[in-house]
Amino acid sequence: MIIGQIKDGIVLDHITAGRGMEIYKILHLDELNCTVAMIKNAESVKMGKKDIIKIGEIIDINFDVLGYIDPGITVNFIENGEKVKRLHLTPPTTIYDVIRCKNPRCISSTEQELRQEFKLTDPAKRIYRCVYCDAAAKKV
Repeated sequence: MIIGQIKDGIVLDHITAGRGMEIYKILHLDELNCTVAMIKNAESVKMGKKDIIKIGEIIDINFDVLGYIDPGITVNFIENGEKVKRLHLTPPTTIYDVIRCKNPRCISSTEQELRQEFKLTDPAKRIYRCVYCDAAAKKV
């Protein structure tokens, strides 16, 4: 299978196999007017299998969302057919409006204008807790 090279854009590489569609939906890539290629279960020496997403345009991406969903993702920026920058993502220490607090008595559940804010409390287990009520978020 041959997927064309992109001239200017972003390549999301080293996505855990099977998570590519989830990232595609969360980033609303279906709303773009440029070329978007989703490669599922590509062979990888390092990971066994992985997903890859190629976006044929430089777009604004929330790296905290990507780092929360799959911190092993590598983001490559392509300009004029050449890789000009590479980012290795890590879990963010704080995330906003990505997940909702499951505690029905939390102020963030009752006050619609309040941002959903979670802090990383256990980096080894990737556990996030609500800053208002300390409830643990569901695992991704």
